Amino acid sequence: MNSTSRKRRPDSSSLSRTDSLSSESLSPTKSPAMTNGIRVRNLFLLLLFSCVVIYTLFSFSPIRRAQFPSLVRSLGLSSTRRRHLLFSIASSHDSWLRRSSYVRLWYSPESTRAFVFLDRGGFESDPSLPPLIVSEDVSRFPYNFPGGLRSAIRVARVAKEAVDREDKDVRWFIFGDDDTVFFVENLVTVLSKYDHRKWYYIGSNSESFDQNVRYSFDMAFGGGGFAISASLARALSKVMDSCLMRYSHMYGGDSRIFSCLAELGVSLTHEPGFHQIDVRGNLFGLLCAHPLSPLLSLHHLDAVDPLFPKKNRTEAVAHLIRATNLDSARILQQSVCYDSSNSVTVSVVWGYAIQVYEGNKLLPDLLSLQKSFSTWRRGSGVQSNYMFSTREYPRDRCGRPMVFFLDSVGSDGNRGTWSNYTRYGVENCRRAEAIKRLRQIRVLSHKLEHNVEQMKAPRRQCCDISPSYEESMVISIRKCMEDELIAMKACCGDRALEEISCFGRTFDLKALIIRSDFWSFGYVVLLQPNQAPFRILCIYPGIS
Repeated sequence: MNSTSRKRRPDSSSLSRTDSLSSESLSPTKSPAMTNGIRVRNLFLLLLFSCVVIYTLFSFSPIRRAQFPSLVRSLGLSSTRRRHLLFSIASSHDSWLRRSSYVRLWYSPESTRAFVFLDRGGFESDPSLPPLIVSEDVSRFPYNFPGGLRSAIRVARVAKEAVDREDKDVRWFIFGDDDTVFFVENLVTVLSKYDHRKWYYIGSNSESFDQNVRYSFDMAFGGGGFAISASLARALSKVMDSCLMRYSHMYGGDSRIFSCLAELGVSLTHEPGFHQIDVRGNLFGLLCAHPLSPLLSLHHLDAVDPLFPKKNRTEAVAHLIRATNLDSARILQQSVCYDSSNSVTVSVVWGYAIQVYEGNKLLPDLLSLQKSFSTWRRGSGVQSNYMFSTREYPRDRCGRPMVFFLDSVGSDGNRGTWSNYTRYGVENCRRAEAIKRLRQIRVLSHKLEHNVEQMKAPRRQCCDISPSYEESMVISIRKCMEDELIAMKACCGDRALEEISCFGRTFDLKALIIRSDFWSFGYVVLLQPNQAPFRILCIYPGIS
């Protein structure tokens, strides 16, 4: 009886906060510390009960999971960071010295985890480059591809050796060559769409139709780089050696990895931001029509012209990466805007180049790639078949649009970013009066940041052209409005205007301080006064 009553006494005090407070006021023996302890315990029990209820609802209700995906993610995986990616670069003693300059451009010893696998040593360590590892002996594995290189076995086995190191906290293993330039922040963003605990093999095939026929449309080409989730990589490492024995007839290391993953039952998940670059010559047409997905890699840079004029290959890539460091998600993203009053079309490829066309160019026509490049395989009988839509690149310079290449880029903090583009190749061509003196274009934008859901359904951004320009033009990139079309709109005509509508807000022209160079925050109207027709530009949001 006594033991029973002793057990019930603390239970009765915890049933009701009101009861405990009442007994507390009647009993002079309870100290303030005891009272605070009871309150803390009750609060803890209430919070614990609430957590259990929330967990139950969101764990077992598919409707609630669909309605509140962000809350489910917050209760599960943390977001993917740079430290979760481990890069494994296949190189050789003979090529590392001349190609290490490419790796140095994207590798950061403070934030990037990477290893370079060589066939033999002999180099001193360089703190600005990843650690060097000599690959294990692969002489026991057969290689039967006519005219191929046995080094393909060693390159394929990097996928096993990297995993067998058992580095901690790795979610994704990234593989590439020593002439592969990775865009690390974009890789982090894209891989955040996927759960590394599941089996993923992510990459892209070749730009060349013929190369895909020769090897496979379903294989991630190794030079463009590919990612394997940690869970799949561990499974692959266990069976890799047996696969190498079976696939001695394959040409490259990427073919062997692809075949082994196929035996594990895994197919390729395509991400178009990986670029094998199986073309030669001038990449201008390819870079000016990049897909909406983020740029992830570039390969074969020794086989193409420098990306920017008047720079060598390494300098040109470094110039592109400077813009990438400022706004990685926006690099090579294309926006098209129109000046209807002067019948001018402008295609902005952020961080790279701008093309100014005379006349109205429809957006779909500007999304296809100009064939400024040549085929990867040389020879008169080689056909130029590609994996994308192409259009001709005029041989006559006067038949091309005016081109402006990136000159400088910078940030105004929270006010946005700016990038300047300078006209290239001022040729003796007849140009329209409105653009013939144009020498400089300045582009204003805000940093492009997409969450996982936005990346699943990306949308191209819109842009606006400053109302007056002679030698310099200003362009503002912004989010498109809900039902806005990227097309040339009819000009306002010669009629007198008393008010205009700008993104849902109506402005009384008489109440505005009308200046052609008027910039401010928020909704802005730019006008060229005292001319008919009026030239109007709505900027959202404004950047001064």
